[in-house]
Amino acid sequence: MVVTTIYVTRHAFRVSYTLNTATGEYHTNSPSPTNIPSDPPLAAYGVQQSHELALKLAKLDPPVDYLYCSPFYRCLQTLEPAVQNLGPGIRVRADNGIGEWYGIASFHHPSPATPAFLKSLFPSSFDDTYQPSLIPPPAGETVAQLHDRVAVALAHIIASVDAENTARDTSILLCTHAATLIAIGRTLTGNMPDDPNVDDFLAPTAGITKFLRKQDSKLDVSKPSGHGTAKSIGAVDWSNGHGVAGGWTCVLNGNCDHLTGGAERSWRFSGEETFGDLASGQKLVSTEAGKVLSLSGQVYRLARKSRI
Repeated sequence: MVVTTIYVTRHAFRVSYTLNTATGEYHTNSPSPTNIPSDPPLAAYGVQQSHELALKLAKLDPPVDYLYCSPFYRCLQTLEPAVQNLGPGIRVRADNGIGEWYGIASFHHPSPATPAFLKSLFPSSFDDTYQPSLIPPPAGETVAQLHDRVAVALAHIIASVDAENTARDTSILLCTHAATLIAIGRTLTGNMPDDPNVDDFLAPTAGITKFLRKQDSKLDVSKPSGHGTAKSIGAVDWSNGHGVAGGWTCVLNGNCDHLTGGAERSWRFSGEETFGDLASGQKLVSTEAGKVLSLSGQVYRLARKSRI
């Protein structure tokens, strides 16, 4: 049996932070428990949203079997009430492959907290035995690279759960960020718009998007250990309608009926994001999403060997 349903949600309403684009310094007036300025907690309103989301997640059909999450604090905090409602044995697996998108910069963006530290913050819900699929480059990514990174991460998450469960079909919930959520929708369905800035997959805070698998074909994705350029991390042929793992159909898009305030703070792409002067040796290369390489010299760190 295989994964047949994927639910995706964006983290709830968070505290704001700012970035000095010249120096790469992040700042927030509400310190994060992780002590990382770009890793803020939820605002009080976001905590309310997380509880409303948890009630909805407990009633989903089919029910959620696995929780995967960006390793940033606001995503883990969003899922904390849901873990209590979904029953014993469910833990959150943090995967950097579905983490935040940062644009290309001449400096390094902050990384999320380590799994060991996150375990100390979420002792009963965080699965510190899970190894993420890959680690995005600290100097950021182009829009095309984000989509290809997400495709690789999804391919390995789906294949891993497929391999773990042979008795019955299963469902996954992914908690992530706005840009990553949009990329998840495009790479699962295989539908990359000519204009990446269009509103195709909606990303309101704590909304729910649902995908159903078209077929149960197995993946053929190679993934070396160690380090590699984006071209060597295991290209997934997701564009032109193919979709990751045989393709998926979106049957619910950014639904917020469970939230008192309805849909809020949705987001869409507005071109590339670049910060500061590009570092020496880095050059933006215009390529189509689905063709993998879009920045010369870019390096993705592979967290583990392929389980496929």
